[in-house]
Amino acid sequence: MSDETHSTPDDSAKPSPEAPRSGWACDDFSTKAATVGVIVVGAALIEAALIPGMIVGAAAILAPKYVPKMGSTLQPMFRSVVRGAYKFGRKAREAAAEAKEQVQDIVAEVHAEGSDTSGTPAA
Repeated sequence: MSDETHSTPDDSAKPSPEAPRSGWACDDFSTKAATVGVIVVGAALIEAALIPGMIVGAAAILAPKYVPKMGSTLQPMFRSVVRGAYKFGRKAREAAAEAKEQVQDIVAEVHAEGSDTSGTPAA
């Protein structure tokens, strides 16, 4: 007697649960982390002030998913994170404005030196 099993055409049409996925739909953590990293770097190149807002948005999106019952113990921590991100954004804007002002001052000095030396001879 042989112990052979015959497969029906319906059995071969069903996809295997262990079949690897193809395409862009991937649950791999490293792929998601790389995508988020690229987006953050792109936002930093466009405007550094966007990063605190992205952090707050990511926290708002992920909090209900990973913490189903955000109680009174997590609320103060979330508020401090939001407050810190806001202060960081404000400080980043101040630093950028200060750097822009210093560059404008240097350009004005160079422009003034260039117009003084070209118009009058040295004494």
